[in-house]
Amino acid sequence: MLDKHGIARRIAKEIKDGYYVNLGIGIPTLVANYIPEGINVVLQSENGLLGMGPFPFEGEEDADLINAGKQTITTLPGSSIFDSAMSFGMIRSQKIDLTILGAMEVSEHGDIANWKIPGKMVKGMGGAMDLVASAKNIIVAMQHINKAGESKLLPKCNLPLTGVNCIRKVVTELAVLEIIPQGGFHLIERAPGVSVAYIKEATLGRLIATENTPEMDLN
Repeated sequence: MLDKHGIARRIAKEIKDGYYVNLGIGIPTLVANYIPEGINVVLQSENGLLGMGPFPFEGEEDADLINAGKQTITTLPGSSIFDSAMSFGMIRSQKIDLTILGAMEVSEHGDIANWKIPGKMVKGMGGAMDLVASAKNIIVAMQHINKAGESKLLPKCNLPLTGVNCIRKVVTELAVLEIIPQGGFHLIERAPGVSVAYIKEATLGRLIATENTPEMDLN
């Protein structure tokens, strides 16, 4: 299985040269550390920053520079800082090429729940509602199963929805999956050492898979 950094490393391979990319809270923020060499990418944080760099080394943090998850970050040459109105103007006008979000649940139809667990304290919806309504392309970075050992890839989301039929690809500690138009998770890659049978057991939603599904290339 992959750890959180492995998930971020695999998702970074989806980023193309020239992309403007929004990184959501949680695992997605780690993607900034794994941008491939030779790729020119502009990372956007919805609290008002273009040109976000990797996380700072210990002792080099600047408390005034944070991402949407309130983590300290770095800026790159040419970066710019602005208010949230301009930031969400970029998002709503579809200036962002790729959005990478965390999720609590994803359904086989591409629905996502990532902003609320009834009865528990969470940070709130943040910019997720705008992102799922406006993004050209969304990849979800998430754990395949929850702490209770239950699948988070479901026929139908149980938690309040953030967006409907908006997710096209999911990367977990076990697999890379595409959501097909007719409904279902198409297994396209598996984590090193993880069997197709194990992924089937861990996926409650409809899974389309073949036994010769290749392993991820993380290099």
